[in-house]
Amino acid sequence: MVEVIINGHAGRLEGRYHKAKRPDAPVALILHPHPQYGGTMNNKVAYALFSCFRDLGFSVLRFNFRGVGRSQGEFEDGPGELSDATMALDWLQANNPDARQCWIAGYSFGAWIGLQLLMRRPDINNFIAVSPPANEKDFSFLAPCPTSGLIIQGGMDDIGNPQMVEDLATRLNMQRHIDVDFAMIEEGDHMYNNHLVDLYKVVGNYVITALQKKAPAKKRRGRRKKSEIAEQLRLAGIQANEEDNDMLEDDEAEEYDDFDDDIEDDFDDDLDTADEEE
Repeated sequence: MVEVIINGHAGRLEGRYHKAKRPDAPVALILHPHPQYGGTMNNKVAYALFSCFRDLGFSVLRFNFRGVGRSQGEFEDGPGELSDATMALDWLQANNPDARQCWIAGYSFGAWIGLQLLMRRPDINNFIAVSPPANEKDFSFLAPCPTSGLIIQGGMDDIGNPQMVEDLATRLNMQRHIDVDFAMIEEGDHMYNNHLVDLYKVVGNYVITALQKKAPAKKRRGRRKKSEIAEQLRLAGIQANEEDNDMLEDDEAEEYDDFDDDIEDDFDDDLDTADEEE
């Protein structure tokens, strides 16, 4: 992970960037929560999203909106932050011209900005929206929602409204040609205290499933060796299910299991480097 400076319309934007080894690796942009309530790119939920995409082999960028940390400019409650996200996505794509997919993931205020960006960028393939502020912001602009994605909500959220977020997901999922999944982490509060690993796993398993749907395995002659498959999955940060591997043929997509316990432990330790939100 390296520090980066991105040229934004209001001045420089401070970011942290992980470059995947594969030149065609998918990319993901992470958007942090409300700047006026302590939200930064080091927020623990934003860091969990960053870590999940990194562990799955993405090139991934998180950054501070204008006026946060070393990013220049002043908070604009929407228009300016959307401009920042646009410039950050341009930077990410310019540094990964061969990326085969583009994802956005945002938390709370960042989810609202991310979904607006989604409407303006047909090059975005999928989205993750964690605790979108459906009780505070208008999401009617998602008509229609241009691509599939995942909405996650904490059942014990006392800042957002879990039922309104679930209703938002239901409305979006009624549209044709897209699938908007909804996941409720029942005991999760707004900051997912003690449930960040649960969040990490929900996001990771969704991403894996979505990548399989959009990019099925290419046909190959002969049967793949179990060692070859297991090595590929290990590099992606997940473990292979041995029983499923025995059934893999040349024209079948790889089957994935849950995240490896060691990866979860490492992720849990890494969260000590992130700041608390609000």
